[in-house]
Amino acid sequence: MANINIIPDELKKSAHTFRKMLLTLPAIALKTSLPYVTLRTGVQYKSTVGEISDGSQFGPYDPNRKSGDVNIKGRTLETYLGSVIKEFDPNTVLQSVYGSLIIHGEALTRTEIVKAVLSAMMLSLSEGLNSALFTAVRNDTGTLSKDLFNGFDTIAQNEITANNITTALGNLYEFTTAIDSTNAVDSLKAYYRAAKDELKGVPTQMLVPFAVKEAYEDDYQATVGSVVYNKSFEKRYLEGSDGKCEIVALSNKAGSGLIQLTQKNNMIVGTGNGNDLESVDVDKFAPFQVTLSSAIIFGTQYESINAKKLLIGKLATPTP
Repeated sequence: MANINIIPDELKKSAHTFRKMLLTLPAIALKTSLPYVTLRTGVQYKSTVGEISDGSQFGPYDPNRKSGDVNIKGRTLETYLGSVIKEFDPNTVLQSVYGSLIIHGEALTRTEIVKAVLSAMMLSLSEGLNSALFTAVRNDTGTLSKDLFNGFDTIAQNEITANNITTALGNLYEFTTAIDSTNAVDSLKAYYRAAKDELKGVPTQMLVPFAVKEAYEDDYQATVGSVVYNKSFEKRYLEGSDGKCEIVALSNKAGSGLIQLTQKNNMIVGTGNGNDLESVDVDKFAPFQVTLSSAIIFGTQYESINAKKLLIGKLATPTP
């Protein structure tokens, strides 16, 4: 089996046969972020998301009393069609994935090997989506994943500019000093306590760069020391949140000027997930190389920017 060579016809046939499966892999490439976002599949360009608000309440019995209308404050999840064309040597890719395939032994079929090669390529091509999940800025003439869609930080900044996220509305908190290992505990606690009670009353996630979480851990250790309830150095939950707020450090938040306090179901990632507009194909145009071409749909949005659902933290710039 070690001498297997992959030929273009097999790749082309498998790309067609496993098209649906391969087109789900861009979402799988979000594996480090996936636990903290909600996938909305089958989206084509735009989809309305949003919060339902209804002021109706139970009152003393009255057969003639009618409740008011239900209001849906919609937000538009806008996704974009992106494409890629990549030449690669299938046998080089095979060498990189062969070690993980060999454990399947004699039960491993040639078809599965070919599918594994295609999967490895699709995952590799999709990794840029995860890297740009927060910072991407749509650029119609761009060529990279960071140009394909608007990321969560970009959307938040646009809403700040439009005065839809403000301190007056309660969905924006502005840090007055840069977070470091001497003030991180007090800074993040103050940020959390600025949230609406409705947000503090439910399990939430605080999405931050690694530098912020590391500063929090260092400051916590220096402040609390070895008291009996300080059982570990790594601090997963924010002190004072009653275990409701998980501090989540993400590599794709590196260098970000904004952090998010919200719930997973408020962070929407839209994908086509095999939509008719999406494609994956393989052809041979050059010796020893095959060309994988693919089109996918991708975008992000907050389901709600209401202060009861979201508190954006605007980090202060460190003093030079």
